[in-house]
Amino acid sequence: MREPDSETEVFKPFAWAGDALELIDQRLLPHTESWLRCESADAVAQAITDMVVRGAPAIGIAAAYGMALAAARGELEQCAPKLRAARPTAVNLMWAIDRVLARCGPSFEPDVVLAEAHAIAAEDLAQNRAMAKHGAAVIGGPARIYTHCNTGALATGGLGTALGVVQQLHANGDLLHAYAGETRPWLQGARLTAWELQRAGIAHQLVVDSAAASLMAQGQVDWVIVGADRITANGDVFNKIGTYSLAVLARHHGLRFMVAAPTSTIDLDAKNGDDIAIEQRPGDEVTRLAGQQIAPADTQAWNPVFDRTPYSLIDAIVTEDGQWQPQLDPAEIPPLS
Repeated sequence: MREPDSETEVFKPFAWAGDALELIDQRLLPHTESWLRCESADAVAQAITDMVVRGAPAIGIAAAYGMALAAARGELEQCAPKLRAARPTAVNLMWAIDRVLARCGPSFEPDVVLAEAHAIAAEDLAQNRAMAKHGAAVIGGPARIYTHCNTGALATGGLGTALGVVQQLHANGDLLHAYAGETRPWLQGARLTAWELQRAGIAHQLVVDSAAASLMAQGQVDWVIVGADRITANGDVFNKIGTYSLAVLARHHGLRFMVAAPTSTIDLDAKNGDDIAIEQRPGDEVTRLAGQQIAPADTQAWNPVFDRTPYSLIDAIVTEDGQWQPQLDPAEIPPLS
């Protein structure tokens, strides 16, 4: 098992091996810690599609390194569309590819492209640290936190977005309790978030997704903190399926709801969420579990990966620059709660 980076003292889900990108295979966690070696941009694109690597910032970082592998073969312009198409909703993927193309000039020198990939990864870690401090400051004191999906180091360049805020609260002595929603159908909360919280020495409990409402009704949660895969100019948040229902539940129970995401996740070209395509995954991800069929044969499943949470249900969107305010028309400004 790889140890945390000696300089940053954080775990990273990727490693540059000189001529390849190595990714921890998140499909196999928590029971098997195996690293997949990607020697081409096509291999990186497939790893993104297959969810070997997942989480918007981590996908963007992987794509940037995929571009470096393509540049080394003189295939950057041909490979960029394949990487871009690997996951359609997470805006960090497109952002990272566009940044490499824009900053590396027409020659696409491999060393320059690789340096840009390293810069994207380093910047993400620094942003996560800043975001964690801003998020903890917004909460302002002891709190019980419910989080969804996986938003830790596994989803980023290290530390995490929403889970980074949780870790900062823990470091401050302000984390009263942490709850991780299991997050069907890929169980990122059960498999990945619980794994990261255990590694960090943070006491936590795993919660069945359908039990979140009962937990809130019993007064056991103060804040729900989630990440984001895309945020539109008006504050609509696209995140792992189930985020919207948690926001509705939080508002009903008088709780606070925070989104923690880097500014690279904000898509100012999208005025609102009306035109954002939500990725649909294969139905067998729902009808099967750990390779075993759990629904009757030939059962059809509706399997969107993300949902849309309107800004009216969100109390704070926190980035590395602090709280972010969306571009709202006067008619769109939500009432004070």
